[in-house]
Amino acid sequence: MPELIKLDLVDLAMAVGLMAIAIGLSAWEKLGLELNIALATGRTILQLLVFGYVFDIIFALNNSVAVLATLAVMLTITAIVARNRISQKIPRLLPWVWGSMLFSTAVTVFYTNFLIIQPERWYEPRYVIPLAGIVLGNAMNAAAIAGERLVNTINASPSEIETHLSLGATPQQAVNQYRQDAIRAGLIPTLNQMMIIGMVALPPVTTGQLLGGVQPLDAVSYEISLIFMVALANLLTTLLVTKGLCRQFFNSSAQLIR
Repeated sequence: MPELIKLDLVDLAMAVGLMAIAIGLSAWEKLGLELNIALATGRTILQLLVFGYVFDIIFALNNSVAVLATLAVMLTITAIVARNRISQKIPRLLPWVWGSMLFSTAVTVFYTNFLIIQPERWYEPRYVIPLAGIVLGNAMNAAAIAGERLVNTINASPSEIETHLSLGATPQQAVNQYRQDAIRAGLIPTLNQMMIIGMVALPPVTTGQLLGGVQPLDAVSYEISLIFMVALANLLTTLLVTKGLCRQFFNSSAQLIR
């Protein structure tokens, strides 16, 4: 395939022009989004530049400690974001979200790394960090959607839950339907993507690989593995997060905490 066309500073400045057009359109239509778009543009540039320099160093070091430290930082940031997207402040939720995402990411990344890709070194940053980043980003969204859905449903249905409890149901049985609905809600974006992937639009990973000069079939092979990783990780994350959330709504006497 032809060699990758590299973008210089002039090209990137032209790319920023796209956001300038967006700001202009917002002002023309009086949407009031000019500042938000400008801030988002600035943060995107800054964060990706930092990402590029930091990961260039990590890739050069090719050290297991540096890779694990990077993954720990990524995990912590995504867990905090997922926790903050759940509107109700629930005690001890952050450690539970952190542990849930750690488990789901570790299972899927190590499975893919050891059984599918099989690099020479298990901590090869070229593979481990991108895989973990994709899984964490999707697991964060799934956890936030499922968690928020479950919290809102439980808060809106105290009478129904207490009726189930009064009839002899355990706390888990009383909220089981709400938990199942929340898990389904968290998985809907992933399942929808799987249903139309490659038909309506090219997935970002495949697009990036094609732009980077990777053969189409090789790019598709990685995309298949990645989407299956994401699906399993999202399911594991939502299962664990909703399980932890349900426990926080009941006291030691199996009574609903309002």
